[in-house]
Amino acid sequence: MDDLDRAIEKHKSIDPEFAETFDKGYEEFKIGVLLKEARKNAGFTLEVLAEKLNTRKSAISGIENHADDIRLSTLYHYAEALGKKLHVTIR
Repeated sequence: MDDLDRAIEKHKSIDPEFAETFDKGYEEFKIGVLLKEARKNAGFTLEVLAEKLNTRKSAISGIENHADDIRLSTLYHYAEALGKKLHVTIR
């Protein structure tokens, strides 16, 4: 565990509200990062992906930066446009 992880765990132990909301917020942040990384690895710019999805560059940016309320169908189309498959796992 690195210093950041220790700091997060400490903050969770002393702030119940932070503990309750941190994991959800982190997962939402992680989804956006994964989408952006997948787009870049596919060699797509925001503009190219937006064109493939028949939307605006700002919409793609919004998906990548604010994935807190993204629809499953949007994730499916995003992955499909990149030539990828979407897999959902429940743990």
